[in-house]
Amino acid sequence: MKNLKYILSIVAISALTLSCSNDDDFTPTQGGPTGPDFSGLYTQEDQMGRPAVNTVFVSGDSKNMFNKTIPSQQNGAFQSMFQANLEGLSPAYANPGDENALGLTSEQFTGLLATDVLTVSLDGPTTFFDGTNVLTGRNLTDDVITVELILIFGGETGLTAPEFPGLSNDNVDSNDKDFLSEFPYLASAW
Repeated sequence: MKNLKYILSIVAISALTLSCSNDDDFTPTQGGPTGPDFSGLYTQEDQMGRPAVNTVFVSGDSKNMFNKTIPSQQNGAFQSMFQANLEGLSPAYANPGDENALGLTSEQFTGLLATDVLTVSLDGPTTFFDGTNVLTGRNLTDDVITVELILIFGGETGLTAPEFPGLSNDNVDSNDKDFLSEFPYLASAW
């Protein structure tokens, strides 16, 4: 019996190894002679315009509906849920009229967040936050999660002296590898 288990283990490992392919050589097709074929019916299944926003502010039983709602309708359908979840999560919004580092109340801030799109400035700096510009795009080097934590837990003084400093920084200040200066910009995996 012991030998049979050993043999079956070797067969299973061999089958898994042989079924793997070297997909480094994958070359995407460009469709027919006129380019890609986008005909057919497409359904949106997931959204993540701004990292962690969907994850944190959409209640579990509403995830599928949020992910399938077009952005222009998200604010009307989900802003109140975002606001309730923000106020329940962050003591920085415990009092009526409390604001974050951008001077936004919980209603104003969640009104901005509930439309989960990544806006991009076409005529100015592209950044998630650079000290002046906010949500005008996103650079790979932007510390997106820390910015979001500051806006959620930092209160009015979040940029200089967060109200809840232990909750206002993820303490991940750089990528594990330097970004490349040309496409694809991301460093190869280890």
